[in-house]
Amino acid sequence: MGEISYEDRPEDGRGGRVVPMRLQKFLARAGVASRRSSENLMTAGRVRVNGEVVTELGSKVDPLVDTVTVDGREVRLNDAPVTIMLNKPAGVITTMKAQSSKPIVAELVPLEEFPGLYPIGRLDADTTGLLLFSTDGNLGNELLHPSRHVNKTYRAQLDGPLSQGQADALRRGVELSDGPTSPAEVEFVGKSRRDVRITIHEGRYHQVKRMFEAVGRKVRKLHRESFGPLELGDLALGTWRQLSQEEVEALRQASNK
Repeated sequence: MGEISYEDRPEDGRGGRVVPMRLQKFLARAGVASRRSSENLMTAGRVRVNGEVVTELGSKVDPLVDTVTVDGREVRLNDAPVTIMLNKPAGVITTMKAQSSKPIVAELVPLEEFPGLYPIGRLDADTTGLLLFSTDGNLGNELLHPSRHVNKTYRAQLDGPLSQGQADALRRGVELSDGPTSPAEVEFVGKSRRDVRITIHEGRYHQVKRMFEAVGRKVRKLHRESFGPLELGDLALGTWRQLSQEEVEALRQASNK
Protein backbone atom coordinates (compact mmCIF):
# COMPACT_ATOMS: atom_id res chain seq x y z
CA MET A 1 0.00 0.00 0.00
CA GLY A 2 1.33 3.42 -0.93
CA GLU A 3 1.77 6.23 1.55
CA ILE A 4 -1.48 7.93 2.53
CA SER A 5 -1.30 11.73 2.56
CA TYR A 6 -2.40 13.59 5.69
CA GLU A 7 -5.31 15.21 3.84
CA ASP A 8 -6.62 11.81 2.73
CA ARG A 9 -6.61 10.33 6.23
CA PRO A 10 -9.97 10.05 8.04
CA GLU A 11 -10.69 12.11 11.13
CA ASP A 12 -10.05 10.43 14.47
CA GLY A 13 -13.14 11.82 16.20
CA ARG A 14 -11.03 14.25 18.25
CA GLY A 15 -10.59 17.01 15.72
CA GLY A 16 -7.51 15.51 14.10
CA ARG A 17 -6.48 12.89 11.56
CA VAL A 18 -5.56 9.26 12.07
CA VAL A 19 -1.76 9.25 11.97
CA PRO A 20 1.03 6.88 13.01
CA MET A 21 1.36 6.82 16.81
CA ARG A 22 3.02 4.94 19.62
CA LEU A 23 1.51 1.51 20.10
CA GLN A 24 0.51 2.08 23.74
CA LYS A 25 -1.25 5.31 22.76
CA PHE A 26 -3.08 3.46 19.98
CA LEU A 27 -4.24 0.78 22.44
CA ALA A 28 -5.43 3.41 24.91
CA ARG A 29 -7.23 5.39 22.21
CA ALA A 30 -8.91 2.20 20.99
CA GLY A 31 -10.27 1.59 24.48
CA VAL A 32 -8.23 -1.54 25.18
CA ALA A 33 -6.78 -0.22 28.44
CA SER A 34 -5.20 2.84 30.00
CA ARG A 35 -1.83 3.78 28.54
CA ARG A 36 0.06 2.29 31.49
CA SER A 37 -1.96 -0.93 31.37
CA SER A 38 -1.40 -1.04 27.59
CA GLU A 39 2.35 -0.92 28.25
CA ASN A 40 1.94 -3.87 30.61
CA LEU A 41 0.09 -5.80 27.89
CA MET A 42 2.98 -5.11 25.52
CA THR A 43 5.76 -6.12 27.89
CA ALA A 44 3.81 -9.29 28.70
CA GLY A 45 4.00 -10.28 25.01
CA ARG A 46 0.24 -10.12 24.49
CA VAL A 47 0.29 -7.53 21.68
CA ARG A 48 1.10 -8.29 18.03
CA VAL A 49 1.49 -5.98 15.06
CA ASN A 50 1.05 -7.66 11.70
CA GLY A 51 1.44 -11.02 13.41
CA GLU A 52 4.66 -10.18 15.25
CA VAL A 53 4.90 -9.77 19.03
CA VAL A 54 5.90 -6.19 19.91
CA THR A 55 7.27 -5.45 23.37
CA GLU A 56 9.28 -2.28 22.62
CA LEU A 57 7.40 0.63 24.21
CA GLY A 58 8.66 3.13 21.64
CA SER A 59 7.18 1.18 18.71
CA LYS A 60 4.80 3.00 16.40
CA VAL A 61 1.87 1.76 14.33
CA ASP A 62 -0.13 3.21 11.48
CA PRO A 63 -3.82 2.50 12.21
CA LEU A 64 -4.64 2.65 8.49
CA VAL A 65 -1.98 0.12 7.48
CA ASP A 66 -1.05 -2.10 10.42
CA THR A 67 -3.10 -4.87 12.02
CA VAL A 68 -2.91 -4.86 15.82
CA THR A 69 -4.14 -7.73 17.97
CA VAL A 70 -4.28 -8.32 21.73
CA ASP A 71 -4.46 -11.98 22.72
CA GLY A 72 -5.44 -12.73 19.11
CA ARG A 73 -8.32 -10.24 18.99
CA GLU A 74 -8.00 -7.45 16.44
CA VAL A 75 -8.11 -3.92 17.84
CA ARG A 76 -9.33 -0.92 15.85
CA LEU A 77 -9.45 2.77 16.68
CA ASN A 78 -13.20 2.88 16.30
CA ASP A 79 -13.65 0.23 19.00
CA ALA A 80 -15.53 1.87 21.87
CA PRO A 81 -14.33 1.42 25.46
CA VAL A 82 -16.17 -1.26 27.43
CA THR A 83 -17.32 -1.03 31.05
CA ILE A 84 -18.91 -3.90 32.96
CA MET A 85 -20.40 -4.57 36.38
CA LEU A 86 -19.55 -7.71 38.37
CA ASN A 87 -21.35 -9.04 41.44
CA LYS A 88 -18.24 -10.25 43.25
CA PRO A 89 -18.55 -13.32 45.48
CA ALA A 90 -16.79 -13.68 48.82
CA GLY A 91 -13.34 -15.29 48.81
CA VAL A 92 -12.34 -13.79 45.43
CA ILE A 93 -9.36 -11.43 45.35
CA THR A 94 -9.54 -8.17 43.38
CA THR A 95 -6.53 -8.65 41.14
CA MET A 96 -5.90 -9.52 37.51
CA LYS A 97 -2.79 -11.58 38.31
CA ALA A 98 -2.93 -15.09 39.74
CA GLN A 99 -1.91 -15.45 43.39
CA SER A 100 -1.20 -19.09 44.32
CA SER A 101 -4.44 -21.09 44.24
CA LYS A 102 -6.77 -18.32 45.41
CA PRO A 103 -9.59 -17.34 43.00
CA ILE A 104 -9.28 -13.89 41.43
CA VAL A 105 -11.73 -11.55 39.72
CA ALA A 106 -9.92 -11.96 36.39
CA GLU A 107 -11.45 -15.43 36.22
CA LEU A 108 -14.98 -14.00 36.38
CA VAL A 109 -14.84 -11.32 33.66
CA PRO A 110 -14.61 -11.65 29.82
CA LEU A 111 -10.90 -11.01 29.29
CA GLU A 112 -10.81 -13.06 26.10
CA GLU A 113 -13.34 -10.69 24.55
CA PHE A 114 -12.08 -7.50 26.22
CA PRO A 115 -8.43 -8.06 27.20
CA GLY A 116 -7.92 -4.56 28.58
CA LEU A 117 -10.51 -4.82 31.35
CA TYR A 118 -9.22 -3.60 34.69
CA PRO A 119 -11.04 -3.15 38.01
CA ILE A 120 -12.08 0.35 39.06
CA GLY A 121 -11.02 0.25 42.69
CA ARG A 122 -11.20 -2.95 44.70
CA LEU A 123 -13.23 -4.94 47.18
CA ASP A 124 -11.68 -6.96 50.01
CA ALA A 125 -11.60 -10.71 49.48
CA ASP A 126 -14.44 -11.28 51.96
CA THR A 127 -16.55 -8.38 50.63
CA THR A 128 -19.24 -9.11 48.05
CA GLY A 129 -21.12 -6.95 45.62
CA LEU A 130 -20.72 -4.36 42.90
CA LEU A 131 -17.30 -4.08 41.30
CA LEU A 132 -16.77 -2.13 38.08
CA PHE A 133 -14.27 -2.97 35.33
CA SER A 134 -13.42 -0.89 32.27
CA THR A 135 -11.05 -0.67 29.34
CA ASP A 136 -11.29 3.12 29.74
CA GLY A 137 -8.50 4.18 32.07
CA ASN A 138 -9.72 7.78 32.14
CA LEU A 139 -13.10 6.68 33.49
CA GLY A 140 -11.43 4.80 36.31
CA ASN A 141 -9.31 7.79 37.23
CA GLU A 142 -12.35 10.07 37.22
CA LEU A 143 -14.37 7.78 39.48
CA LEU A 144 -11.59 7.09 41.99
CA HIS A 145 -10.09 10.55 42.36
CA PRO A 146 -10.63 11.75 45.98
CA SER A 147 -12.01 15.08 44.80
CA ARG A 148 -14.84 13.48 42.81
CA HIS A 149 -16.97 12.39 45.81
CA VAL A 150 -18.68 9.47 44.06
CA ASN A 151 -20.96 7.70 46.54
CA LYS A 152 -20.52 4.01 47.33
CA THR A 153 -23.16 2.28 49.44
CA TYR A 154 -22.53 -0.84 51.53
CA ARG A 155 -24.69 -3.09 53.68
CA ALA A 156 -22.85 -4.23 56.78
CA GLN A 157 -23.68 -6.94 59.30
CA LEU A 158 -22.01 -6.11 62.63
CA ASP A 159 -20.88 -8.13 65.62
CA GLY A 160 -23.34 -6.27 67.85
CA PRO A 161 -25.99 -3.55 67.80
CA LEU A 162 -24.89 -0.08 66.70
CA SER A 163 -25.98 2.58 69.17
CA GLN A 164 -27.43 5.90 68.13
CA GLY A 165 -24.29 7.60 69.45
CA GLN A 166 -22.05 5.35 67.35
CA ALA A 167 -24.18 6.00 64.26
CA ASP A 168 -24.04 9.75 64.86
CA ALA A 169 -20.23 9.57 65.17
CA LEU A 170 -20.03 7.94 61.74
CA ARG A 171 -22.32 10.62 60.36
CA ARG A 172 -19.95 13.31 61.64
CA GLY A 173 -16.84 11.50 60.41
CA VAL A 174 -14.37 9.52 62.51
CA GLU A 175 -10.62 9.69 63.04
CA LEU A 176 -8.59 6.92 61.38
CA SER A 177 -4.85 6.29 61.33
CA ASP A 178 -4.63 8.04 57.94
CA GLY A 179 -6.74 11.03 58.96
CA PRO A 180 -10.40 11.92 59.53
CA THR A 181 -13.08 10.57 57.25
CA SER A 182 -15.78 12.61 55.57
CA PRO A 183 -19.25 12.31 57.07
CA ALA A 184 -21.05 9.09 56.13
CA GLU A 185 -24.73 8.41 55.58
CA VAL A 186 -25.92 5.71 58.02
CA GLU A 187 -29.29 4.00 58.27
CA PHE A 188 -30.52 0.91 60.07
CA VAL A 189 -31.95 -1.91 57.96
CA GLY A 190 -35.06 -3.52 59.41
CA LYS A 191 -35.40 -3.85 63.18
CA SER A 192 -31.90 -5.13 63.81
CA ARG A 193 -29.31 -2.52 64.78
CA ARG A 194 -26.68 -5.03 63.69
CA ASP A 195 -27.71 -4.60 60.04
CA VAL A 196 -26.62 -1.20 58.74
CA ARG A 197 -26.44 0.58 55.40
CA ILE A 198 -23.57 3.05 55.07
CA THR A 199 -22.67 5.40 52.21
CA ILE A 200 -19.20 6.91 51.78
CA HIS A 201 -17.50 8.68 48.90
CA GLU A 202 -13.88 8.01 49.75
CA GLY A 203 -11.98 4.84 48.91
CA ARG A 204 -9.34 4.19 51.53
CA TYR A 205 -7.92 0.79 52.43
CA HIS A 206 -10.49 -1.23 54.46
CA GLN A 207 -12.27 2.06 55.06
CA VAL A 208 -15.76 0.85 56.02
CA LYS A 209 -14.40 -1.80 58.35
CA ARG A 210 -12.03 0.67 60.00
CA MET A 211 -14.80 3.23 60.43
CA PHE A 212 -16.95 0.77 62.35
CA GLU A 213 -13.96 -0.35 64.39
CA ALA A 214 -13.33 3.31 65.28
CA VAL A 215 -16.72 3.42 67.03
CA GLY A 216 -16.33 0.02 68.68
CA ARG A 217 -17.95 -2.42 66.25
CA LYS A 218 -16.56 -5.10 63.92
CA VAL A 219 -17.97 -5.95 60.49
CA ARG A 220 -18.95 -9.60 60.06
CA LYS A 221 -20.23 -9.30 56.48
CA LEU A 222 -19.93 -6.49 53.94
CA HIS A 223 -21.73 -6.11 50.63
CA ARG A 224 -21.48 -3.19 48.19
CA GLU A 225 -24.95 -2.42 46.86
CA SER A 226 -24.24 0.57 44.64
CA PHE A 227 -21.52 2.67 43.03
CA GLY A 228 -22.59 6.18 42.11
CA PRO A 229 -25.92 5.93 40.26
CA LEU A 230 -25.54 2.20 39.55
CA GLU A 231 -27.14 -0.58 41.60
CA LEU A 232 -26.63 -4.33 41.35
CA GLY A 233 -30.30 -5.03 40.84
CA ASP A 234 -30.96 -8.71 40.16
CA LEU A 235 -27.45 -9.46 38.85
CA ALA A 236 -26.59 -12.92 40.16
CA LEU A 237 -23.58 -13.45 42.41
CA GLY A 238 -20.48 -14.22 40.36
CA THR A 239 -21.92 -12.91 37.08
CA TRP A 240 -21.35 -9.74 35.08
CA ARG A 241 -23.11 -7.53 32.58
CA GLN A 242 -21.97 -4.79 30.22
CA LEU A 243 -23.06 -1.25 31.03
CA SER A 244 -25.06 0.73 28.51
CA GLN A 245 -23.71 3.99 27.14
CA GLU A 246 -26.36 5.78 29.21
CA GLU A 247 -25.07 4.12 32.40
CA VAL A 248 -21.47 5.03 31.60
CA GLU A 249 -22.52 8.63 30.98
CA ALA A 250 -24.36 8.65 34.32
CA LEU A 251 -21.13 7.51 36.00
CA ARG A 252 -19.20 10.33 34.33
CA GLN A 253 -21.77 12.86 35.46
CA ALA A 254 -21.58 11.53 39.02
CA SER A 255 -17.80 12.01 39.00
CA ASN A 256 -18.12 15.59 37.76
CA LYS A 257 -20.44 16.89 40.47
